[in-house]
Amino acid sequence: MRSCRHLHGAFLALALTAIFVGCASTGAPLPPTLELPKPPADLTAHRKGDKVYLSWTQPELTTDRQSIRHLGTTRVCRNPGTTLEHCDQEVGEIPRAAPDVASHEKVPGNEKTHYTDTLETVLQRQNPLGQFTYAVEVLNQSGRGAGPSNRVQVPTAPTLTPPGDFAGSAAAAGVVLTWTGMAEQHEVLEISHGYRVYRREESTQSATPIADLPLTGASEMTFVDHSFEWEKKYEYRLTVVTFVSRPNRPEVQVEGDDANPVMVFAHDVFPPGVPTGLQAVASEMEQKPFVDLIWAPDSDADLAGYNVYRNEAGSQPVKLNAEPVKTPACRDSTVSRGKSYVYSVTAIDVRGNESGRSEEASESVP
Repeated sequence: MRSCRHLHGAFLALALTAIFVGCASTGAPLPPTLELPKPPADLTAHRKGDKVYLSWTQPELTTDRQSIRHLGTTRVCRNPGTTLEHCDQEVGEIPRAAPDVASHEKVPGNEKTHYTDTLETVLQRQNPLGQFTYAVEVLNQSGRGAGPSNRVQVPTAPTLTPPGDFAGSAAAAGVVLTWTGMAEQHEVLEISHGYRVYRREESTQSATPIADLPLTGASEMTFVDHSFEWEKKYEYRLTVVTFVSRPNRPEVQVEGDDANPVMVFAHDVFPPGVPTGLQAVASEMEQKPFVDLIWAPDSDADLAGYNVYRNEAGSQPVKLNAEPVKTPACRDSTVSRGKSYVYSVTAIDVRGNESGRSEEASESVP
């Protein structure tokens, strides 16, 4: 009897053990996360002068798709040539990011991080036809990373210093830009240079290239902008561009630093040209006399029309038209027989600037 109770107790113990073991079992234990930041994939690079401007988005997730709680430093790497296997040559470092307020929250994303690298002149001239490759590597709080970002390249071609006397002003012909020229420098056969002019309207953010000009050593370079609009303010920039041209390869362009920009208010206070070739001929129709006037057309782009003036001997000229005459011809039907008249015309633009008077033309009405 005692043995039966003992056996029963043993079965009960085994059953309880199975129950407790089943409740506590959750599968194989998970390895601890290394929290390695996922390498950025949107690194971009833009070179101007001796500066290389890098931009990328700091990662929000680790390589195992977990939210990053603490970012470490970010290494900026540069390597001569077109390859970069490992971040061995560090040229800069972004300090570690501040930790999140709550560990379960994500690091704010979609915010660009920027870094500017300087290519010394000696680096540009060591291999003027080559390239530099850039990458960044984001580390965790323990200084470990999952490898470099995507790679980007910039050309190593040397750039030239811009002119120091860039100037601009409004004139009747347009906005006139001037600067002292510089001679072409052919240090490498495949490299040449040229000027590039940019224009930006004051109310906009972006500038537009409006001219590419050859590099010359002229004592004064002049460019006239005809494509602007009067009564607007513009910023003009000038840079010297380096062109790398090699057979069977796309042309490479590297802009140098900008000359000091100039602001020009295109205020039109410039009248059209004085009309020429005025002729006056008296006639009559149905017993009513008149004088026909003709003259050479004015070629100004902003011409609004013409004003016609008439006077008799000893009197001051009087304008005959209430509105500008649109064509280079006019008929004066207010004349009287037996009188002589003196005529002159002026040109007027859309902003009301009026030219001087033409040479006079006289006619007698029979």
